[in-house]
Amino acid sequence: MNFVFTIPALVKIAVIFAAIVLLIRKKISLASAFLAGALLVALFFMLPLRASATAVFNGLFHPKTISLCIIVALIIVFSSSMEQYGQLRRLLTSFQGLVRSPRLNLSIFPALIGLLPMPGGAVFSAPMVKEIGNRSGLSGATLSYINYWFRHIWEYWWPMYPGILLATVLADINLPLFMGLMFPLTLVVMRIGWLPVGKFNLTAPPPHPDGRPPVKPFLKEIAPILVVIGAGLLIGWLVSLGFPKLSVAKETGLVVSLCAGIFLVWRANRIPWKDRRAIMISPQVFKIVYMVVAIMIFKEVLYDSGAVDAVSMELVGLGIPLALICAVLPFIVGLLTGITIAFVGSAFPILISLITSQDQAHLMIPYFMLALSCGFAGVLLSPLHLCLLLSNSYFKTSLQPVYRLLWRPCIYLVVCSVLYFLLVRWALPWG
Repeated sequence: MNFVFTIPALVKIAVIFAAIVLLIRKKISLASAFLAGALLVALFFMLPLRASATAVFNGLFHPKTISLCIIVALIIVFSSSMEQYGQLRRLLTSFQGLVRSPRLNLSIFPALIGLLPMPGGAVFSAPMVKEIGNRSGLSGATLSYINYWFRHIWEYWWPMYPGILLATVLADINLPLFMGLMFPLTLVVMRIGWLPVGKFNLTAPPPHPDGRPPVKPFLKEIAPILVVIGAGLLIGWLVSLGFPKLSVAKETGLVVSLCAGIFLVWRANRIPWKDRRAIMISPQVFKIVYMVVAIMIFKEVLYDSGAVDAVSMELVGLGIPLALICAVLPFIVGLLTGITIAFVGSAFPILISLITSQDQAHLMIPYFMLALSCGFAGVLLSPLHLCLLLSNSYFKTSLQPVYRLLWRPCIYLVVCSVLYFLLVRWALPWG
């Protein structure tokens, strides 16, 4: 096995990443693929058995791992409760007729669905988009693109997405600050998303019997989501003030607010106890927890094996600009997997070490903003993205006509992300 020492760390990591991507493409679960990747890291970088066991233990029982598992499990329970008992459907229905803008009418339903991280959620908003789109004269490919693009406008900063939570946990970044800085990208993607569509008009919908429908039903249905986000940020801030040394202070706020949101949904929909139990122990909950645990174990093995430091040193030796690595590496992994948490879990531990080794730790937030944005662009372009495949299937279209609409906004997204990175790095105090 001595020949393994002579192989460059970059080559080893490239092989490991390729193996993970191959397993994902072969329909192996993301969690199992990352555990296989952790095993390969231990073998390629000659991590002793006892040290490997220690890394697995630390990955399993680190407070950040436990808090993250609880949060993502509660998010799945919350979104499943809203979906299965009709509150999500009522939320969409109650919004119909509240606005007159043709573009807003078409984009609002996938955007509302996008507030909740549901696998393949684009197919849930597709019927609403189709119903309104039938009055627009737009093609099936265009409607599929609209449904797909606006389903993902929140993923750059919305704290209910595991990718955002994992990124901030890995680098110990202030979540509210990161959310605030990433929010403008949602405004950007809302604007550039319409560029390939052009102008269109909607024929008048059937008149509401009472004129414009009341806004109260919409506010009632969306209230649990507002409680989760508002209370989560407030409680997290208060806990961090009261217990500044608590490593999971901000996560505590989300746990409490998610429990409150779930209680509101269960009470409003009068969900019986046996159904509540079924939601809490559903396979989807265990799958997401398994995925988080696997990624955290992968991260620990990467660090303990010395792989992260070795790769960082080789990249520094090659003289590749740090910003270019932060943009390209997540983009490639996102493009190959079509899964946000995949590029976060695999690429970000390496980026953290690389940023730190170049004495750029004070710029961690701007670099992570760039990495997340470019990674999302790769995910959006990936032919493996489940939402893209399901949306195309519903609107009876293929990848090619949708890609004709999709590629230009994704390029604009990358360009805007680079410009925003330069602005944030220059303008804010850490620059």
